[in-house]
Amino acid sequence: MKLKYNAPTILTYAFTCFFVMIITVYLLPDLIYNWFMVPGRQDFSPLNLRNWVSLFTHVIGHSGWSHLGRNFSIILLVGPMLEENHGSVPLLIMIAITSVITGILNVIFFNTALMGASGVAFMMILLASFTNFSRGEIPLTFLLVLVLYLGDQILSSFGTSNISHFAHIAGGFCGSLFGFFHPPKK
Repeated sequence: MKLKYNAPTILTYAFTCFFVMIITVYLLPDLIYNWFMVPGRQDFSPLNLRNWVSLFTHVIGHSGWSHLGRNFSIILLVGPMLEENHGSVPLLIMIAITSVITGILNVIFFNTALMGASGVAFMMILLASFTNFSRGEIPLTFLLVLVLYLGDQILSSFGTSNISHFAHIAGGFCGSLFGFFHPPKK
C-alpha cells in the first residue's frame, strides 16, 4: 500500500494552515496577526497592502490549535468529495471567492478582525448538500442543511462570543450559490 495525495487542493490548504500555525507558535508569534487576519472596519486601511492580501489569507490563520482542528475536521471530511466532484481548480476558486467575500463583508460591517476557515467550512457544508443536484430541482438535503446549520448560526449570532457567525452565514451563502450555479461534474 502507498499513500495517495488524493485531494491536492484540500490537502495543500490543510498543510499550509498547519505550517503557518507551527511557525506562529514556535518562531514568529505576530505572523498570523500581520498577514493572516482581516482587520475590522476601523483598522482596515485601503493603502496598506497587507490588508488587501489578508482578504485572501485570513482563511489560513487560526487563533489556536483547537480552532484549526474544528475547521479542518469538517474541511478534511467534506473537501475531498467536493474536490472529486467539482475539480481541484474550481474548488480552489470557490475557496478564494468565499475568502474574499467573507473578508470584505467583515470590513464593511464589523469593527472586529476576522481569521480562520469557518466560512470555507460552511461553504463546503452547503455545497456538499448539492452532490446529487439536477437542474430545475432543489435538493431536500440542501433545505435541511440550510435550516440546521445556518439557522443555528443565525440564532447563535444573538449571543456574545468571539465567533464570527456572520462569516459562517456568508460562507454558507457562497456554498449555496456555488451549488446552484456550478453543479458537480457528472
